[in-house]
Amino acid sequence: MNHSPTRRTYLKLSAAVAASVLALSGCAAGGATPAAEETGPVTIRFTWWGGDARQKATQKVIDAFQAENPNITVVGEYSDWNGYWDKLATQVAANDAPDIIQMDEKYVREYGDRGALLDMKKLTGLDTSGIDPDTLKSGEVDGELVGLVTGVATFCIAANPSVLAKAGVAMPDDTTWSWEDYRKIGQQVSASGAGTGVGVQYGDQDIYIWARQNGDRLYDDEGKVVIKPETLVSFWKHTLELSKSGAGPKPSAIIENASASLNQTALAKNEMGFAGVFSTQLTAYSGAAGQELKLLRLPGESTSKEAGAYYKPSMFWSVSSRSKHQKAAEKFLNYLTNSQTAGDIMLTERGIPANTKIREAIAPKLNATDKAAISFTDAIADEVRPAPPITPAGGSTITDILSRYTSDILFERTTPEKAAQPFIDELSSSLRK
Repeated sequence: MNHSPTRRTYLKLSAAVAASVLALSGCAAGGATPAAEETGPVTIRFTWWGGDARQKATQKVIDAFQAENPNITVVGEYSDWNGYWDKLATQVAANDAPDIIQMDEKYVREYGDRGALLDMKKLTGLDTSGIDPDTLKSGEVDGELVGLVTGVATFCIAANPSVLAKAGVAMPDDTTWSWEDYRKIGQQVSASGAGTGVGVQYGDQDIYIWARQNGDRLYDDEGKVVIKPETLVSFWKHTLELSKSGAGPKPSAIIENASASLNQTALAKNEMGFAGVFSTQLTAYSGAAGQELKLLRLPGESTSKEAGAYYKPSMFWSVSSRSKHQKAAEKFLNYLTNSQTAGDIMLTERGIPANTKIREAIAPKLNATDKAAISFTDAIADEVRPAPPITPAGGSTITDILSRYTSDILFERTTPEKAAQPFIDELSSSLRK
């Protein structure tokens, strides 16, 4: 599933972080002092994105927390991905940010290095002992902990068994299959009339993986765009071939599916054989499809120059640096991260828990798809490579830029060869120096 924030999102975000700098210029970035104890009732706001399952589970966690902490009221604010970042950017610009923010990797540095997020190392009562130190550091920006990782996931392929059965197509061997195999199997499924063979996706994770499999990178460790034009050309030619060959959808359907909610994607509606997903989305997709889907390794891993798969922090918790109730936020973060009650409710909804103690404790309580997600993640542990460098400031625009160029290529308004260097130039110029 590909999520594509609009250009307007980036413009609002730029205004938001600029406003943050002005608003915070009179105090130390990330918060000046440790959280102080509070007396009396307080209300904190908590915002997140996600579908119905996440909303219901999160509200149960809030209710359980409030039952144990009657002096703290948690007001939930949620939306789907496409509206989330526009709203947050507007709130931050207006100095009205929620106290606790569900944060994505692409935006951690964008907000964090301008002082809009609290350095959670100042929350002296925050217990992070259950999180592996290297995993914990994934939320640091210039030594400040501005994102507390909630869990990990890996990008992979989900197969729909019922579609394959109708098509008379066997489940592929994911330890050896190639991208050519992916296309050919997709053509077989499409030709059978059982559904569209494969999804055609163009998120930043797709570019990361394609570049790595081809011995390339999108960004270097300093945050510069270093991907070669020929890597982009080969990626877009592959995208075009999937669509034109009939293995994947027509361009209009590709664009429509990219912006659809999870429940409305072709894979979830049992209208597609294979599509890229994050491993921890297995339960949600399976629930929508009414059957257990199967996770497979990425095509091309066995013959690529370097394996493309990596463990990605599924998301983070962040605290607004302007929060007036840091101690209450700290208590709620501790509950979200370390409470067995919260772990039992959320399970793998926000990724395989980063807190290894909670991960072990919930294992017996998981349903079949949650267990399958963890088993798959563990099965590829010796195959994954280190995660890419954290997205540089301004890099959140990649989803919009990539979407526009890919759309133009799919509809043949331009060619991969003509688009490659302009894409690199535009992405480079969007990064804040």
